[in-house]
Parts: sequence; structure tokens; C-alpha cells
Amino acid sequence: MLSRKLIGAVFTLSALSMATSISYATPKSKSGAAFESAPYATNPANVKNLIATKGPKMTVAEFNEGKKIFFERCAGCHGVLRKGATGKPLTTDITRKLGSTTIKTFITYGTSAGMPNWGTSGQLSKKQIDIMARYLQHEPPVPPEWGMKKIKASWKVLVPVKDRPKKKMNHYDINNIFSVTLRDAGEIALVDGDSKKIISVIKTGYAVHISRLSSSGRYLFVIGRDAKVNLIDLWMKKPATVAEVKVGLEARSVESSKYKGYEDKYAIAGDYWPPQYVIMDGHTLKPLKVVSTEGMAVGTGDFVQEARVAAIIASHQHPEFIVNVKETGMVLLVNYSDVNNLSVTTIPTARFLHDGGWDRTHRYFLTAANKSNKIVIIDSKKRTLVAMDNVTKIPHPGRGANFIDPKYGPVWATSAIGNDHISIIATDPVKHKKYAWKVVRVLHGQGGGSLFIKTNPHSHNLWVDTPLNPDKKISQSVAVFDINHLDKGYKVLPIAKWANLGDGPKRVVQPEYNKSGDEVWFSVWNGKTQKSALVIVNDKTRKLKKVIKDKRLVTPTGKFNVYNTTHDIY
Repeated sequence: MLSRKLIGAVFTLSALSMATSISYATPKSKSGAAFESAPYATNPANVKNLIATKGPKMTVAEFNEGKKIFFERCAGCHGVLRKGATGKPLTTDITRKLGSTTIKTFITYGTSAGMPNWGTSGQLSKKQIDIMARYLQHEPPVPPEWGMKKIKASWKVLVPVKDRPKKKMNHYDINNIFSVTLRDAGEIALVDGDSKKIISVIKTGYAVHISRLSSSGRYLFVIGRDAKVNLIDLWMKKPATVAEVKVGLEARSVESSKYKGYEDKYAIAGDYWPPQYVIMDGHTLKPLKVVSTEGMAVGTGDFVQEARVAAIIASHQHPEFIVNVKETGMVLLVNYSDVNNLSVTTIPTARFLHDGGWDRTHRYFLTAANKSNKIVIIDSKKRTLVAMDNVTKIPHPGRGANFIDPKYGPVWATSAIGNDHISIIATDPVKHKKYAWKVVRVLHGQGGGSLFIKTNPHSHNLWVDTPLNPDKKISQSVAVFDINHLDKGYKVLPIAKWANLGDGPKRVVQPEYNKSGDEVWFSVWNGKTQKSALVIVNDKTRKLKKVIKDKRLVTPTGKFNVYNTTHDIY
């Protein structure tokens, strides 16, 4: 097995995540538009250069510039080692055969497969493109490791358990609080769903990816792309961080134990780099176990070093965390009943696992293998693979949406990044057995570039965002379907127009319901120096109810209602 410093890497021509600038052509718009990128959280200054390879001549300054651009623009999608998960490989043997001129053309003009037009969009200068063309013909520099010693050194308990409240000390309905990601500020805002006012803004890790709740609903876990985890106590008079830890250099996922008898006991975080997951004490974030996810890819049996942890979800059927390993296509059932002697069930599925969620019974886990264009269904009770169903062009469900289809009974839905399809999969193997685990409907939304889809048990609406669509009329609005009349198509609501923010991209992203399911909240995600907002819609009437504007709402993206997140309602 080759050492990490000698492993060759690839550069993909397709960028398909929020972590990089993206252009999408859709049936309704062939124009391209560059989106703001989110820098990879690993500090490129800490990454050892491998300039002394067979690539074209580069100065140290040029190599460092190329490294910086790659980490800022590309690594979140393509991976630290450039192996990617969404496009064709371009290993150094290929890039050297292509040569600098061809590579510069790709970078400048992009491709129809999704490679952004970095040059013609003005994102990179001719000099920077020349540097990148040469940089990509050298072996990729490898970031440092981040093992248990460093994890423990980063761990801090700011408020010991014995000093925390014994009962709730504030007047808020905690179940109706929203944890709102302030992406470029490195913060979250806690917003009172009743008064629609900001309770507090809390410093967190860089570019928070998700918020998750403990089983009791008391503790909020927040993880940034820099792999910093904050534990926030919602019982305090003013909710605040009570513990923190840095579990790696780049991360996306965190979760808390929910199985009966283990409520709030453990937490887990999954890293993009190093490829590993970390099990922690649920009340203090004390690191207990770190486990590598490197391994063999499903189907090929090839060794995958950069096997990143994508979604993690807590089982309701066993004392287990369900862990998606993106590049290997392995779903891990990590049993935490004995952390010292960890038991892990490995289920081979399809490569490039991303996100997903439960069916309405909380037994079946449906998750997207995005570049494989499949939805994987896991039976968490029997610990087995149930099915893998084909969908089209980069499914991106978030946690998906559960509802009752008039014809097919209980279903789960996902939208897509690559086209306007909304795939609906039947999930009832008892009363609707002949339809179970099949795509029974494909709806057509506004266009490609969708990231999240949402409904609620108390609603008849199905909401679909399209924040990555290049047509601003589409990216600044949402589509809403009537679940009882899906054949009638969708209505469009001009969410960004309602926000009335002035200049900026004003992408509308991630519908989220309040506790009672009668309001749906949207983020109007503007530039860092521009005004952003939260827009609240009356779910029954589909009319504007409230716009929350505050100078502290810097680049709001994800919103996580405490009640819905605690109880896995979506």
C-alpha cells in the first residue's frame, strides 16, 4: 500500500456542491453563472508541498498560490487529494499528457458537465489559471493528520455538567427555536420561532454545515467545516456553548445517540479530513474513540484513502449510528453499546454516498449515492440493504420529504442538483408492497440546482428550492406542489422579492417548518457584505407572513427547528 505522501490524485471536471462555485445549465436556462465559493477549512499553509515532482516548473510562491486556490475553490468537492466524487478522474499521468494549454481551456471556459467557467466568469485571472494548469500536473500536497492526541488537546469544557442548570432557566419554547447557520460569519443565530426575534448569536466553527439536537432536545450540536464541534445548552438563561472540540481539519456531520436507554449519552462527528469518525461523550464532548474510514471501494475493491464521512444518522432500532462513507460506498452501522470494543456492521451499497433521512416509520434509511444516481435504502432494524433504486442526475435530498401519496401511500422524495426531477419513492412494504422501494412518480420542478425539499405531517405542501440554478428568477424563488394534486404541477413564490434586500445573488435556500407545521421558513442567502434575511410563509395560505432582517444575519443558509430535528420530522 502506498504511503499518503506518494498516492496520486485526480482532478474532476465536475463541481457539484455548495462548497465551490457552480454553473448549471437547465432546460429553462442555458446561461452560466458563478456562485461564491466557500473556502476549504484546512489551512493550506499547513499542507506540505510536493513541488519536486515531474510537473512543469513552478516557483515556491506559484505553488503556494495554486495550493491556496485549490483549497479555496475546489477541495470541498474534489477532495484534498483531488480524487473527487462527482466527475471523471484526471490523474497526473493524464494531466501531463493533456498539457497546460488544454487544462487552461477547461479552467477558463468550463464544461457542459458542470466544470465552472473560472476564467470567463472573472473568478480567476489569466495568471492564476496558468498557475493552476501547472499546479495540477504536480502530485497533490497532503494535509497533516489529526489523531486522538490533537483531538484531546482541542477539547474544552467551558461549563462543567455539575454547574449547568437543573431545569430550564429561560422563558422560550425551546421546541420552537431555530438554529440558523450564518455561513461566512462562523456563527449560528438562535431565533425564537414564536416572537421571530434573535435570542443570541454564538461563535462556532467556520462555515457551519449542520445543527443536530440531543434526544432530550436540550443540547444543540453544531459542526463547522473546520471540524469544530460546539455543544450548546438550551436550558441556560441565555443559551451558550458549554463544550467544544476539534475532531479533524474538515468535517460535515454530527449526531447524538437516540436509542432508548442511551438518550444523550454519546455523540459522533464525521470528518472529510482525515477520513475518520470520532465518538464523544454526549454531555461534555470528551473524545472517546477515533476510527479511520479508509478502505476498499464497493464494486472495484480498490483502496480509497480519502474516504470521507458524509451523512450520519442515529438509529431508533438499535444503539447505533449509521455512517455514510462517501467514496467507498459503504454504510457503517456503528454500535455504541460498548465503545471500548466497538462493533461495526459494514453494508456495501453504491459509491459517493451523500445525505439522506428516515422514512416516516424511522426504520428505513434512504440516502443518496449522488454521482451513482441512486437512492440506497437500509433497513436499520434488520441491519440489511433493502434496495438501490435508480434516479436521475445527482440526487440531493437533504433529509428528504415524507408524505402520503394519494395513490401510492407513504412515500419519500428527493430533488436533484443536475436536473428538474423530483423523484418520489414508495416506502410502505406492508400495505403497498407492490410499489415499495420503487420510484413511483417523477415530478418536474423549476430546474436543476435544487438542494433541499421539505414537507410536514400537518401540511399538504411540498416545497422545493433551487439556489444553485443559474437563472436568478429560479434561484430567488421556490416551487410548491399540492401533495393531494401532484399532477397539477407547482406554483412559484417570489421569496427573494418579498425579502426586498436590494443588490446581490439572493439565493433562496432550505425550507424548514416551525414546531406546529403551519409556517415554513426560508433563508435568503446574499453575499457576505450584502443584506440577507429569513422569510416566513403561512403554509396554509402560501402568503408572506414575516421577514426577519437583522445586521447579524450574515449569509444565513441552513435552519434547524429544535422539535423537528429532535424527532426526525421531515
